[in-house]
Amino acid sequence: MRCVIARFPFDLIKSEVEQSMSGITPEPVTGVSVTISRRVYPVMQVGEVITRLNRRDFTTGEMRRALTRLGFTCHDARPVRPARDARADEDALGW
Repeated sequence: MRCVIARFPFDLIKSEVEQSMSGITPEPVTGVSVTISRRVYPVMQVGEVITRLNRRDFTTGEMRRALTRLGFTCHDARPVRPARDARADEDALGW
């Protein structure tokens, strides 16, 4: 499949993406992620490996669209846990 990432054309094939990621250890997921061969990778890590571009050169949206078109399952970022209320901590200490 031909797609444009960071204004560069790439011909991506699902099996080649799977092969490229087979020996790569997944980084901790903090944002949008993708499942490749039962492993969950950050989308930006996959983009860096398959395009050989710096992560600053492309966006999460570009990679997510390309990976979804290839047939991979992308996941949204996990919801952020709410911050603890400082006043509740004060009450717990009895101050």
